[in-house]
Amino acid sequence: MKRYRIRRFSGALLAFTTAGCLLLTGCGAGGTGDGSGAERAERADGFPAPAPPAPDSGEGSGEQRQDDTDGEFAPAPDYLSTFALDVDTASYGYARRTLAEGGRPHPSTIRPEEFVNSFRQDYERPDGNGFSVTVDGARTSDEDWSLVRVGLATRPAEDDGERPPAALTFVLDVSGSMAEPGRLDLAKESLGVMTDRLRDDDSVALVTFSDEAETVLPMTELGGNRGRIRDAISGLKAQQSTNLGAGVESGYATAVEGLREGATNRVVLVSDALANTGDTDADTILENIAGARREHGITLFGVGVGSDYGDELMERLADRGDGHTTYVSTPEEAREVFCEELPQHVDLTARDAKAQVAFDPETVAEFRLIGYENREVADEDFRDDRVDGGEVGPGHTVTALYAVRTKPGADGHLATATVRWLDPETRAPHEESGQVETAALDDSVRSASARFQVTAVAAYFADALRREDTRFTPLPGAPGIRELADHAHDLARRTEDEAVRQLASAIDQARSLAS
Repeated sequence: MKRYRIRRFSGALLAFTTAGCLLLTGCGAGGTGDGSGAERAERADGFPAPAPPAPDSGEGSGEQRQDDTDGEFAPAPDYLSTFALDVDTASYGYARRTLAEGGRPHPSTIRPEEFVNSFRQDYERPDGNGFSVTVDGARTSDEDWSLVRVGLATRPAEDDGERPPAALTFVLDVSGSMAEPGRLDLAKESLGVMTDRLRDDDSVALVTFSDEAETVLPMTELGGNRGRIRDAISGLKAQQSTNLGAGVESGYATAVEGLREGATNRVVLVSDALANTGDTDADTILENIAGARREHGITLFGVGVGSDYGDELMERLADRGDGHTTYVSTPEEAREVFCEELPQHVDLTARDAKAQVAFDPETVAEFRLIGYENREVADEDFRDDRVDGGEVGPGHTVTALYAVRTKPGADGHLATATVRWLDPETRAPHEESGQVETAALDDSVRSASARFQVTAVAAYFADALRREDTRFTPLPGAPGIRELADHAHDLARRTEDEAVRQLASAIDQARSLAS
């Protein structure tokens, strides 16, 4: 799989004709030009800066791809960035929990896209299924470097009474590690409250696992059975080992057995993902249930709990299971996920959604996508609908942030972003595009919209937390941790957004560790 590759374009003259000709390009990884390296290390304010990445000797094929744009220009493959959509937020939630407890999150658990996607955005919403596309950006203090935001939004979530019925199979970890306060007790309380919030025509099943898996409750309609369901939940107790593989396999088998046509069928895995018995590899676990996943379209929603948490395993399970993950550590967060988000967002508005951003070689010298390393898709697979993408429901936004270096004095078209998805019912493909010009870039991050600034602060925060991982190049214009904290507090006051206030608090905690 490709890693966090910097794409640098040659300075050779690029000839374009209406018939289409080959673009002569070169691609390689290298430094970030002016303002990188030691200069950023001095600004890091306690966070060590990584060494520059090793050169990438791969060369672009130079093949023209006219079908990947709106016809305004024809980028070579090295001017394209393609990824599957992702609405996960678990990395940010787990980082906040770790910092609140006085620890420093391990760099391997930091996924910048999940920090960015944890915050409300200001994108316009489409009327029907699919996406709106917003592209904007702002220049940074590093010469010729900008942050470019690609924002995708689905239609607003419908009122609970208007959505399709839900058939939810809860796969609940009852291993010994779940006995810790804030794990099984948190899950039981939240599931009990959720039982009262779901509609009469919704159905739930309950599978538990420790050293073995057990179907505690087959698929059961809520109407007339709420007492039975609450009794099943309240009787759960922590037991022994964590055979997560057996739990997922039994959960999917139960979901298939109770499959409801016309309903949203989903497996909800609640676990600390500390697998220690049976299959412990995400690929093996998902391969065992591949038929149920592909044939019946059953998606996986992972809810992480616990101060010790198998973040990587849960994230890989959700990616391979056509779903997403979140992380909860307080009763308030758990109630929001189980009682508000899950009932509203059980519906899907897009399947196998992918995004492709085409940068204009006339104006762009190099670029890199911030995060999404585990979601990269080969550029040539963008319109191959057999290639897996992301599943997205109503009320969601997906944000991708790019670091882009423009050519000196560049003026004109900068980039076109296209999202492709399949209709969740008919599987018919659809696309929507948006673009941005160099003139539309704000003069600085501070002069951009408040929500763009929140996006930038979240990305800079993730960048600081994984600064020790030398595979990744620091973001252009990265402020010191003190300046970042001040910026976050200012945004919290301006937006009056509790989530932004929590971001500022987390940066304060990271700052105290750095000092």
